[in-house]
Amino acid sequence: MEALDLPLIEPWPQPAYDVRRFSSDGVVIVRETRASVFIAGTLIGTFDVEDDDRGQRNVLVVTLAKAGQLHLGRLATAFGITDEYLRLLRRREETTGLGAVIGLRQGKTSKVTPELRTAWCAMFEAGRMPVDVYREQPRRHRISHATVGRVYRQWQGEREQRGACDASDTKVENVATVVEGQLALPIAAPDRDADLGDDPVTPDEFQDDHVPMTAQPVRGGKIVQHAGCWILLALAGEMGLHEEAQRAFESRHPDGLRIALDAVICALAIKQFVVEGVRRLATPSGGTLLRAERVPSASGVRKVLGRLIAQTDGGAVLEARMTERLIASAASDDGPAIFYVDNHLRPYTGKHVIRKGWRMQDKRVLPGTSDYYVHDEDGRPMFRVPVTSHDHLTDWLLPLGKRLRDALGADEKILLAFDRGGAFAEQLAVLRDASFDFVTYERKPYAELPTTAFASTTIAGEDVGLHESRLRNLGKGRGRIRRIVVRVEDGRQISFLAVGKLPAARLVEILWHRWRQENGFKHGVERWGINQLDGRRVEPYPPGTIIPNPARRKLERALRIWRTAEGDARRDLAWLAADHKRRERVERELAESIEWQRQLETIRPLFPKHAAVEDTELAGKLVRHTGKLKTVIDVIRVVCANAESELAAIAALHMRRPREAKKLVANLFASPGKVAVTEHAIHVRLAPAANRSEHDAIQHLLDQLNKRALILPSDHKRLPLRFELQLR
Repeated sequence: MEALDLPLIEPWPQPAYDVRRFSSDGVVIVRETRASVFIAGTLIGTFDVEDDDRGQRNVLVVTLAKAGQLHLGRLATAFGITDEYLRLLRRREETTGLGAVIGLRQGKTSKVTPELRTAWCAMFEAGRMPVDVYREQPRRHRISHATVGRVYRQWQGEREQRGACDASDTKVENVATVVEGQLALPIAAPDRDADLGDDPVTPDEFQDDHVPMTAQPVRGGKIVQHAGCWILLALAGEMGLHEEAQRAFESRHPDGLRIALDAVICALAIKQFVVEGVRRLATPSGGTLLRAERVPSASGVRKVLGRLIAQTDGGAVLEARMTERLIASAASDDGPAIFYVDNHLRPYTGKHVIRKGWRMQDKRVLPGTSDYYVHDEDGRPMFRVPVTSHDHLTDWLLPLGKRLRDALGADEKILLAFDRGGAFAEQLAVLRDASFDFVTYERKPYAELPTTAFASTTIAGEDVGLHESRLRNLGKGRGRIRRIVVRVEDGRQISFLAVGKLPAARLVEILWHRWRQENGFKHGVERWGINQLDGRRVEPYPPGTIIPNPARRKLERALRIWRTAEGDARRDLAWLAADHKRRERVERELAESIEWQRQLETIRPLFPKHAAVEDTELAGKLVRHTGKLKTVIDVIRVVCANAESELAAIAALHMRRPREAKKLVANLFASPGKVAVTEHAIHVRLAPAANRSEHDAIQHLLDQLNKRALILPSDHKRLPLRFELQLR
């Protein structure tokens, strides 16, 4: 029989598939655009990978996770999501139900088109690295290095999965014929609405900020913008900021914490005031400056600090430990440790309703927070205590003094200097009985002394008359304290109240130098941004909080208006003739104002001056800022201000204009420099903007720093920094 000449039919090509096991009998099989989930060979559900609505996938993974018998890490990997994203899905389902995860989206469409991804993958196949691909993009339409790195990691994962699939084809052939699958799922990012810090995170911010902060060693051989910031970084490390932060936050990723701290310090050093100033560090040499693979974005730094604060509440611990270090450095060997205490209202102009306080600079009441600062004798800040209730200075003198004593020890003598806002007899007696020395101005009225009672002397370079007595009786059996009177050149007499063994002239000099604290407030606002909000998260006041009654305040204001109207009417009647045509109208206005006052006076007892917040019209509206992130940023500001003061004190000795020393230090921080790394040291040649005389002061300053052998924080080789000044 003649053989038939039949054409050979090629077998139908089978699409590629991927098998992902999450238990001994659980598997997710992915083929093309479909993923199928099997338990013990039974199909329990499918979902589409390329569909924007990932609700079906979220429902399946959350339902399986609730069983409590599966390894959550393997389950998340099998469904193509991260452990963190699975945790957030479970938390949402527990709080608001399964419907909360159905409509959960993962952000906007990727900027990487399929054509661009194919071109990048071809470059990766040719051996090119992400940094090479990033640099070869046109500047006008350049996509971030983080996105290139993300595509590179996905390409690596797909390549490994292709190799794994080729090796396991024979093992899953029977399963692959049962269901249809889909290609590998893209790794899902954590939920963008998650609570990660003091501020909400926008989808646009998340694209570049979730890249881990990877540390790198110091690289030399090129110009580094803002290389002068390394001086401040080294001093901050020497003062223990990075060490205490690592202990307080108990971070498992010390490199990320170190890079975040360095980024904030450098941003403050170049006068950016806030965390958002980190973006000014994104220069071509920014990675070398921060010793990192890339410069983190501002929201990335916020997230790192926000996560650490939320996990460990380390902000308060860091503030307490750094405060102890700074206070200990202010201890004195030849007398009491001297500290200035005063409050400073930080105004608020946002949309929330917060309590108002008196701002002396504006001579008016403004919404904000009263920050109580403690400065040392040289005007350097020690710590800050935010008081949203705007308590009086007398309420905080003793608590602040006790905090100073806890840091210095019970045997250390402490002297507090404050203005007449705290010079009330009861509070002064409490401070004296608590063994605190103090000096303050006496509140008027007080009797003046005759000219013959003063002895001529010189205090703080000024010729004055001085008289001291123990005649100031605090009354009500509280005893007596020292009273010092100074007569200045124009004949005015200034009275001081004090407790302590220091000479009278020394006590007067200390209080006159309190303007160092006021100058510190001004410098802190203009140089370091102490009035910045930093964190915008708010919380309601707890029930039962007593606040000034806004209804009573409105009633008092209405009374003042009608009393003014009554006075105006009576003045007009005194000048108008009996037959004047305006007299009748003015008499009606007078009667109306008197009637309104009578009615308001009648109902005024019904409105107490203070009431619980829930019993006022501000119930549900009045809030206060948590300030957790600001606490951390302010610790950094305080450390930077102390380091700046130390440098300015050294530079001022060699300057023609010593008052400009801090400006010189600021220019030094912002100066570029060339870095050279050897086996024994890191050499930094700085090129600051300075004239010839300032160059001499900078050279002396750098010589002093080189003698201290400063090192950069977390430098494992502990190479000393050697600063040089570039010659003209």
